[in-house]
This record gives sequence, C-alpha cells and structure tokens, in this order.
Amino acid sequence: MFDDNFDKIGYRYFNSGAIIETHSGTYANKTADFTATEISWNHGISEVLNSLINNGLEVTSLNEFDYSPYNCFNKTIEFEYKKYRIEHLGNKIPMVYSITAIKKQ
Repeated sequence: MFDDNFDKIGYRYFNSGAIIETHSGTYANKTADFTATEISWNHGISEVLNSLINNGLEVTSLNEFDYSPYNCFNKTIEFEYKKYRIEHLGNKIPMVYSITAIKKQ
C-alpha cells in the first residue's frame, strides 16, 4: 500500500480493484534494461484468512515478520544476514507474513 519509496501511503489497504503500474528494471535487478506493466491487488489479512476458511482450510498458524528475506524494495538495509528492512522505517511495520493451514476432513 506504500509508494515505491515507502514515503507515503499510495494505495488503500483494502482491496478496491486492480493496481496498474509500469516499472523499469526487475525486482531482482532494479537497473535491468526492462520495462513492464504490472497488475496487482492489495489483499488485507482478513481477506486472505477468510478465503482460506471459506475454502475448508483450518488455519494452524499466522506469523508476521518485521523484515523481508528478499531485498526487493527501495531504500532497504540488510540489518542481519538475508534480513532486510526499509531503512527509515526500521522495525515499525510488518514486511511479510506466513500462514499455514490444513484441509479439514
């Protein structure tokens, strides 16, 4: 939901339709000679969890992390080996989450 530099809120947290953006480079190489249009959607935690529940899955864990294992954002720092944060935000925001679930019998 943040803009590319994590300076301001760029999009609604709640899913309100497609987000269409054109970017140069790739997530792995920001200076690559490549331009593409990307279409994405924001999905809040409740939307993700309710989708799992409504499809017969039992959520067994939900974890949030204040770092990303991928250096795929602007203005990141590696504060520990393979742990990245937005430099000016530190550990103040969640970066990724994990969910495990099992299919109910």
